[in-house]
Amino acid sequence: MNSAAEKYSHLIKAKAKSFGFQNCGISKADFLEEDARYLEKWLKNNFHGEMKYMENHFDKRLDPRLLVEGSKSVISLSYNYFPEEKISTFENYKISKYAYAEDYHEVVKEILRDMVSELQEEIGDFGFRVFVDSAPVLERSWAKKSGIGWVGKNANLITKQSGSFYFLAEIICDLDLIPDHATTDHCGSCRKCIDACPTDAIVSDKIVDGSKCISYATIELKSEIPDYFKDRMEDWMFGCDICQDVCPWNRFSAPNLQAKFKPNNALKNFKKGEWKELTQELFSEIFRKSPVKRTKFSGLKRNIEFLNDSSEGLI
Repeated sequence: MNSAAEKYSHLIKAKAKSFGFQNCGISKADFLEEDARYLEKWLKNNFHGEMKYMENHFDKRLDPRLLVEGSKSVISLSYNYFPEEKISTFENYKISKYAYAEDYHEVVKEILRDMVSELQEEIGDFGFRVFVDSAPVLERSWAKKSGIGWVGKNANLITKQSGSFYFLAEIICDLDLIPDHATTDHCGSCRKCIDACPTDAIVSDKIVDGSKCISYATIELKSEIPDYFKDRMEDWMFGCDICQDVCPWNRFSAPNLQAKFKPNNALKNFKKGEWKELTQELFSEIFRKSPVKRTKFSGLKRNIEFLNDSSEGLI
């Protein structure tokens, strides 16, 4: 066994822990053969809906060596975002827990860069790129391969000790490291996520029709929300946590310790009436550093109006 590879692998995992990452696993940078068949079939079934970007860079999604020249290892990391305080849903629209506070892309990427900077001081210079839900990286596949968790029936990555309320990130680098092994699946015969999904988006074990997902409809979809979603949205105006909320493994979720992930006070104080009166100016002020800015004001307004029209139709 390569002693340097072993030493660096231990160092990286210890460093990840010291920087607040929940888990860290390592994979050999190689072609994801099994995922190639899955991705091809998923795209062919049009489960990506209007997310046409999923059709781009097919080869790069499957081979990190095409993304980072000379790469030998994929370091997968998870970062907890489970909130200490949940935003009340009483007379309020719902928002995914990951969007309660500052944009995770920026927060986690900054932590990753600082971590790599320290690693380079101890290891020496090495080639790398960091990714946080960015670029064509199949992060769930790499995290699964590295043993961080298994893919649940809702297609989320689940970890025995901490559930699934965490972000995934990667360092793809040219360091020769010791790869970890995938863990076992612990979903068993449980169907809670499948049965709870109000739009029947989980079409079979581990396969989600993205075009039927509430998160897709409220975030990714740029056109009008189809009538299919009428009376099925359950007041979600940005994202959806239903399949995670019902997952038994999430009883082990513990509150995150990241100050930048504390819930935005404006979100805690708003009710449906205020959301209906939302202006562009207020949107920009509330969501300046939030992942919600991805929908733009027009998108969030569309979601709120759709929910309002749906509820009025029930009266």
